[in-house]
Amino acid sequence: MALLFGTLLLSLGFIYSYAAAFHDPTPHGVPVQVSSTSANGEAAVDRVVAQLNGLEGAPLEASAAGSADAVREAVRDGGASAGLVIDPAGDSDVLYVASGGGASVVTAVEQVVEGVAHAQGRTFTVTDLVPVAEGDARGLTGFYLAVGWVVGGYLVASLLAIAEGARATTRRHAVVRLGFLVPYALLLGFGGASIVGPGLDVWTGHVLPLGLVGSLTVFAVAAATVGLQAVLGTFGIGAAVLLFVVLGNPSAGGPYQSSLLPGFWSAIGPFIPTGAVTELVRDTVYFGAGGVGWELWVLVAYLVIGSVLAITITHTLGEPAADRAGDDESTDEPVGAGV
Repeated sequence: MALLFGTLLLSLGFIYSYAAAFHDPTPHGVPVQVSSTSANGEAAVDRVVAQLNGLEGAPLEASAAGSADAVREAVRDGGASAGLVIDPAGDSDVLYVASGGGASVVTAVEQVVEGVAHAQGRTFTVTDLVPVAEGDARGLTGFYLAVGWVVGGYLVASLLAIAEGARATTRRHAVVRLGFLVPYALLLGFGGASIVGPGLDVWTGHVLPLGLVGSLTVFAVAAATVGLQAVLGTFGIGAAVLLFVVLGNPSAGGPYQSSLLPGFWSAIGPFIPTGAVTELVRDTVYFGAGGVGWELWVLVAYLVIGSVLAITITHTLGEPAADRAGDDESTDEPVGAGV
């Protein structure tokens, strides 16, 4: 009954999490830099920045940049989702975007800027500085790749639990179990990178970095799942599904980037492997790994914490093997030994 009830709650949570995260995507705090084509256009830039930051609901977080080159550089390296270069002497501006960072947030920024420009009687053209690859429809390949790696990680750990018990019998058994996950992680990590690289020709020249990212992801998620099973037993599988699927997928920034999600999902996304890896893949492929850093630490944290829990909490909750052997010897007397 507990397993059935737990599965029911997970299923309802799955429906609620996806529907609540995706039913009304609204931009909030999207970073945008503003500059001018003229060296003496500071007053105009400050005025536009104030107007953008004063919009109802705070969809954009605008800031002034020193030059048009600085705006373009910020968009190219992922420091800003968009950049607006205004022409104080005319009525037409340029909006720089990076669809490689997510098509949904680009569309949202364009709609907001269009409303502001229309109210002021101005026009603008859109220049995509970091376009998505030809085979990367709406920039979702990185998200699907991350989901595949994460699913493969918790699935193999769950199957091991079904095959030989949720908790390892000894600490040595736990180390061996984790060790067997290493070649699996390497095969799945580089296998996924090869599929989206040479296989489907979505991206070229990224098999090695993406393979390493994928291998780390699979091993981190698998280790975390083994750790959850060590703590919760069979219910650790459900906990893994709750964390990596029910909460992780909607908040990962796939179909809708984090700046379009409600506050809760936007806040947790970067700290769950699916979201961290989705961002890591995009940084690697489209932004030259310029923003890579915190995402790796997220994966390392899951790997270390999961491994420590798996090794320290065994089937006998850490009871030394020597003590267990002594207890077994004292209780396993042959029948009739006391006669």
